[in-house]
Amino acid sequence: MRCPFCGHLEDRVVDSRESRERDSIRRRRECLKCTRRFTTYERIDEIPFMVIKKGGQRERFQRGKILGGLLRACEKRPISPDQLEHVADSVERAITDSGRREITSTEIGELLMNQLKRLDKVAYIRFASVYLNFKNVDEFIDEINQIVKQS
Repeated sequence: MRCPFCGHLEDRVVDSRESRERDSIRRRRECLKCTRRFTTYERIDEIPFMVIKKGGQRERFQRGKILGGLLRACEKRPISPDQLEHVADSVERAITDSGRREITSTEIGELLMNQLKRLDKVAYIRFASVYLNFKNVDEFIDEINQIVKQS
């Protein structure tokens, strides 16, 4: 942090506390060169991640939609809620770590399918049947055969 008085780059934090609105952290700093004090505020980056849908429209990323899709795919399967949270965490982390502010729904679907394939083959097939939008039974059977070969 650059001192607003002398321009020195080193300081020490004297006090930290949340703002009244709880949307930022107020830090009281002291310059190590001129010893004058100044206040800074830290805010969390609030620009949301956007999902580009297949039709081209954009909507805000919603973790709940990921969990909803996972719950439907894993219904009546021996998969714990903690495992589903782990999958959702992993996908959300991949999106965050990508450094991009926009991701396609196709990319999210691929991330989910890769996780489900390792977790539970039946859940993977259920998810893939909706996500890949098979045109006919043969495409569905081909996907099942690929899973069987990989096992």
